[in-house]
Amino acid sequence: MKRSEQREHIFKMVFEIEFNTPEEMKEQKSLYFEQNGITEDNDREYIGDKADAVASKAKEIDDLLNENVTGWKTGRMNKVDLSILRLAIYEMKWDDDVPVSVAINEAVELAKRFGGEESPAFVNGILAKFAE
Repeated sequence: MKRSEQREHIFKMVFEIEFNTPEEMKEQKSLYFEQNGITEDNDREYIGDKADAVASKAKEIDDLLNENVTGWKTGRMNKVDLSILRLAIYEMKWDDDVPVSVAINEAVELAKRFGGEESPAFVNGILAKFAE
C-alpha cells in the first residue's frame, strides 16, 4: 500500500477518535481494518501505530493550534479539518520520516477529498504558519 493510501486510513482513524473512547478505539481499529480489507500486517501496524501516536499528541496539537491560529479555536473547527490538521502537525513536528512539504501537500489533498469547499485553503493556511 502506498504512503498516501496509508495516510488516508490514518486520517480516518484520527477522525474516529472524536466519536469513540480510547477503550473503544482498539475494537474500532480491528473493525476498520476488516471492513476496509486491510490484511497486510505491516500496513495494519503502520496505520494503527501512527493513528495511536497522533491520538496521544491530540491535546498537545490542539493546544498548539489554539495558541497559533487567529480567529479559530479547535472547538469551532469542523472535525474533518481538525483531524487533517492533527495528522499533518504530528507529521511536521514528530515524524522525521515525513518532510514538512509532503505533510502539507498530503493534508491539502485530504482536505480536497474529504473537507468542505473552503477546507483546502483553510488547512494550507494554518499549516503554512507551522512551517515557518
